[in-house]
Amino acid sequence: MHSRDGFIATFRGEAAFRQLLLLHALLMAAAFVLDISTVERALVLAVCFISLLVELLNSAIEAVVDRISLEKHPLSKNAKDMGSAAQTTALLMVGAVWGVILLG
Repeated sequence: MHSRDGFIATFRGEAAFRQLLLLHALLMAAAFVLDISTVERALVLAVCFISLLVELLNSAIEAVVDRISLEKHPLSKNAKDMGSAAQTTALLMVGAVWGVILLG
């Protein structure tokens, strides 16, 4: 119940999550269309799901920080920036995996 509610809240409230969901749906579909090995396909699926997980956690961090206070504070900024950096790292991982698979 809580998981479903969290997924729905993130989908409705976070444009970045919707964009990532579309991107990863396309990448996952491509993994089944392209002639890649089962291991490569599994790796693509895994990194796409990891990126979505990181975005869910990033959104949760942002929600908690905003719930505590909308006042600007260096620690609040750091928490949000760190969550964003985690998502950027996850997307770099997705790009690296695709790069290795496609370029050898």
